[in-house]
Amino acid sequence: MAFLDNSGDIILDAVLTDAGRKRLARGDGTFKVTKYAFGDDEIDYSSYNAFHDSGSAYFDLEILQTPVLEAFTNNASSLKSKLITLTNNNLLFLPEMVLNQVGDLTQMAASSSIGAGIFLAAVDLDTETALGAISNLKYLRGDQTSDNTVPYVRVDQGLDTDKLSPTNRLSSELTERQYMIQMDNRLGMLVDAFTQTQGTVSFVDDDQIATYYLTQGVGQYIKDCLVGPLTGTGNVGSGKTESDGNELLAGPRGTKLRFGLKSSSNLKASDYLFDTIGQGTVTDANAVDYKALDTTIKIIGITTGYSIDIPVRYLKKTT
Repeated sequence: MAFLDNSGDIILDAVLTDAGRKRLARGDGTFKVTKYAFGDDEIDYSSYNAFHDSGSAYFDLEILQTPVLEAFTNNASSLKSKLITLTNNNLLFLPEMVLNQVGDLTQMAASSSIGAGIFLAAVDLDTETALGAISNLKYLRGDQTSDNTVPYVRVDQGLDTDKLSPTNRLSSELTERQYMIQMDNRLGMLVDAFTQTQGTVSFVDDDQIATYYLTQGVGQYIKDCLVGPLTGTGNVGSGKTESDGNELLAGPRGTKLRFGLKSSSNLKASDYLFDTIGQGTVTDANAVDYKALDTTIKIIGITTGYSIDIPVRYLKKTT
């Protein structure tokens, strides 16, 4: 990694992603660049000086001369903040993605000796049984069963503001209809939260990061959020059930992404990854020990480029 001098010349430094290099390596003449992205990860917009002594030509000079990072070949590390083009120039708000924990099946673990403020994922049935003995503990079931009571992760997309009416749907230009999910392929796989059907991996890069592309209408991963005012008392959205949406955002809403996890055969059959990259052993309130391994799942909206990281801790009961 290095910085490129941006003191005067316009710099174009482009690289192929892992998927692009893989397709180029086929050598069959079918490779062509059809998609590209711009980002502004290095830019600090607070450097804009509207009171520069030399006049308006110098207001943004420091920003324009900010050194920029050379293009990364690691797609998981590049373009954290993608630039987008919108036809509507009168927007007062841009949509965001928020983790929705309103429903009973979409909550992280709360206060717990084995993990708090993180999604706990049981690796096998023995671990699920042990975690199930802990009162009110929320956890994902890596040894999936096909029913509608399996906990899952839910992310909502839209405008979290009371300045715009929630009875209006988010404009189509800002609504996410596709999401990209990146996760460590050694640890687990993505599954449909309601059918437990395993998702199709688009590709796995050389760092063992699996990328899934999810499209609305394919499976039950992506659904439209419901419109209308929030109901319930206390916390925002409380008192609502999954059947009426469990909505969280205060303004116009787009879509909700829902998915579950299935632990890999590597985690079920062996302790190797727990012992080499894990966090050691944790003990629950019932004095049961578990091996713990922390990771993150990255969710990226294809339309806006907005991203959110979901923390996950895989647990395996020790024998």
